[in-house]
Amino acid sequence: MILGSMGLLGDGPTDNQTDTARPIPPKGSPLSLEQQESLEQNLWSLEQDLQDARNALITHPELARHLSDIEVFHDAVETALAYGEFFAPEKEYGQAQEQLDLAARRLTHLLDGNPAWLRQTGLVARGYVSRIDDSIQPYGLVIPKSWRPGQPSPLRLDIWFHGRGEKLTELSFLNQRLHNSGPFTPQNTIVLHLYGRYCNANKFAGETDLFEALDHVRQDYLIDENRIVVRGFSMGGAACWQFASHYAGLWAAAAPGAGFSETKEFLNFFQGEQLNPYWWETKLWNLYDATVYAENLFQCPTIAYSGEVDRQKQAADIMARFLEQEGMQLTHIIGPDTGHRYHPDAKSEIEQRIDRIAAVGRDPVPDKIRFTTYTLRYHKMKWIQLDGLEQHWERARVEATLTSDHTVKIQTTNVSGMTIHMKAGTCPLDISKTPLLTIDGQILPSNRILTDRSWTVRLFKTPQGWSLSPPENSPQQRKQHGLQGPIDDAFMDRFLMVGPGGWPMHESTGKWVSGEMAHALRHWRKQFRGTPRFKLDHDVTEEDIRSSNLILWGDPRSNSLIRQIMPQLPIRWDHHQLSTPDTQYPSSHHVPVLVYPNPLNPGKYVVINSGFTYREYDYLNNARQVPKLPDWAILDVSIPPSPRWPAGIQDGGFFGEHWEWKMHAP
Repeated sequence: MILGSMGLLGDGPTDNQTDTARPIPPKGSPLSLEQQESLEQNLWSLEQDLQDARNALITHPELARHLSDIEVFHDAVETALAYGEFFAPEKEYGQAQEQLDLAARRLTHLLDGNPAWLRQTGLVARGYVSRIDDSIQPYGLVIPKSWRPGQPSPLRLDIWFHGRGEKLTELSFLNQRLHNSGPFTPQNTIVLHLYGRYCNANKFAGETDLFEALDHVRQDYLIDENRIVVRGFSMGGAACWQFASHYAGLWAAAAPGAGFSETKEFLNFFQGEQLNPYWWETKLWNLYDATVYAENLFQCPTIAYSGEVDRQKQAADIMARFLEQEGMQLTHIIGPDTGHRYHPDAKSEIEQRIDRIAAVGRDPVPDKIRFTTYTLRYHKMKWIQLDGLEQHWERARVEATLTSDHTVKIQTTNVSGMTIHMKAGTCPLDISKTPLLTIDGQILPSNRILTDRSWTVRLFKTPQGWSLSPPENSPQQRKQHGLQGPIDDAFMDRFLMVGPGGWPMHESTGKWVSGEMAHALRHWRKQFRGTPRFKLDHDVTEEDIRSSNLILWGDPRSNSLIRQIMPQLPIRWDHHQLSTPDTQYPSSHHVPVLVYPNPLNPGKYVVINSGFTYREYDYLNNARQVPKLPDWAILDVSIPPSPRWPAGIQDGGFFGEHWEWKMHAP
């Protein structure tokens, strides 16, 4: 079984050495010259045909949108060739030829107006264009035999997260999706296999991958939104814990197997690693640790699985402990005397239980909601949406209840703004009555329910208490969903790398910027499997500013955009001195890294001098792949980059809830 075969790569004391780190992905093995030339010729021919097709289909957008289902094979082979990512050359050469042949056949069908693979049952490999970096990202489907194109009844959909695979290139993944249906194929159910942008436990761009792939599937298949199940094993089990706890309101059920569910205890227990984190790192564990979001499983029926003698049983055991603290008992199926794999009897029991839960389906408007979050990145639960926190990275909590006497009772902690929203047709309350709303013991007037059975109420916390109107003279700029930091958050949506095109920097800082910019570009390709969009500062357009988070490299002398926005940033920086409200540093060997609302477009981020913040050391264990830097940090570039850090860390911290500078000591 493929589920756990890749799960134990990267374990052991040698992967706890921070000064060196083995490369991931590893170095491939060369093809023969004959194989190389054959693939290059076929690629060139396919590229010419694709270019002709793009021109021919300009006036047929309904067909042109399916080109990504062909380009995905072209890009998979091209990437493997360009970066030497063949690891079993004889076998993978055949896989590459098969995929190029399939791409050519699909292109012929498409130009005939007949994308036949969209009517196919069984295994279907596809691709979509990611808004993050315009890359073609692969995914796989298992379409049940019972499905027919255009059928009126929506189908259940199961989402599968794969295990760790350091050699799981796009080519390898697509081969699996063409030949392997995976461990679970429920009847009358579409199964969506995610690539998740390689080997990151579906974090960051790997997290966005789920929603982009799901949106792509919805364009061609009718999905029952109340019968979507998330499941996975090993690294995929970790991803399942993450999505189940952070997006609990979206799923009918979750079935995580093995994996990990938090950072600190797993790395100590499983990896034997003694952690010595900066204070902000411990705060940032609250981004992806499923344990601290355990209360949210109140909304999501969850069945965990572990082998009895699998060390990754720790993931479910610690989740059980945190659920007990919330008054809930975890359903935990254990395979007797079983290691890192599914026991057949346990697998059958899990399938039966999930089938029964999925048959009932998700309740989109339950009478009671329990919701925990630590960041506005995760701000929704059913009919409750959080619009503001009093303090990020501390626990925010909402308990909301619809009562039989037409009252909505809400209790909050660490929340400064929220919205009650029930979509058209979903509000269960009597539309002829105005609901009575109580929040934190305060009685408020409420908006009426509309005749389409929708109901929306916005609530603001003021010094006088809760109100339906925002407080007077409140700062316009505030942390909000998708604009709340930390630095890594800017790489979960469309971004543009912007290099310096002006005067040179100091020798040491200029050398550092050049090296780190190249590192960011290179490692985005290696770890998130796309080519970052890149321009020099003087080539950036108004459309770029409108549509993209800008990742600016350089200083105010060398990068005109940094110079332009510097007066609106909470730091001061010129050729002589870098100043925060607390401290001054010589610019000769110090640089800031930070994320902030772009003063040129406050609806998008600007990032200065940083790519994603985890590095080579962290690639070796997926539990390490969490943010390493907060909203801002000051770096001493006289200390050279390492597999752990981009330079010496002088200081760092978070901006306040209105993006203001604040005292940052723990």
